Amino acid sequence: MAVILAIILASVYGSASAQAHYNSKFSIGGHAGITMSKMSFTPSVKESMVMGNMAGVQLRYWEERNFGLLVEINYEQRGWKEDFEESPFSFERKLDYIQVPLLTNIFFGGRHVNGFFNLGPEFGYMVGTSYSANFNVHDIANIPDFPPNRETDQLWMEPTKKFDYGISAGAGIEFIIKKRHRIHLEGRYYFGIGNIFPDERKDTFSASRGTSIMVTLGYSYRIK
Repeated sequence: MAVILAIILASVYGSASAQAHYNSKFSIGGHAGITMSKMSFTPSVKESMVMGNMAGVQLRYWEERNFGLLVEINYEQRGWKEDFEESPFSFERKLDYIQVPLLTNIFFGGRHVNGFFNLGPEFGYMVGTSYSANFNVHDIANIPDFPPNRETDQLWMEPTKKFDYGISAGAGIEFIIKKRHRIHLEGRYYFGIGNIFPDERKDTFSASRGTSIMVTLGYSYRIK
């Protein structure tokens, strides 16, 4: 991932050098926050959102014409929580990803405060997964009073599709301090396109895609 980030930065820097009259700028920084995520299953599953953590680094290139590019490397937790309604059962799965968003950055405002929008593709790889449950997910048929008429394969299946991709869109506010220091608050939505479970005709799920809402607080320093 670091090699990919370096190649992208070198490419952007070369383009900026060739167009110096645009007064290009670069910054580097980091951010951290929380995620609220769930899955989109077909056939559907009774579920609710689960909270996770995220943290990452960010490289930003921009010009004075309200346009820029963002490249990030993030660690992000996603997953889902089963909704058993009135039943005393619980199940929660966490999915750990390394994500690389490549985003267009459009901003507006003044010398000290800017609003901004981010939009673009996001690619990732699942580096870990875990679950917690108060019942044996491998022996559901013998559990007394387990809720009937609900999909249960997702409870015992392990995610096998590690590569993830989708679209991210976000908006936020940025505070500029002494020209080179920036503090930014952002809310971002991710819509996944890749599945975590097999999706052939013979398989249980034709879709098992992740979605998440992310809220982060970050700091960046302008290096050019």
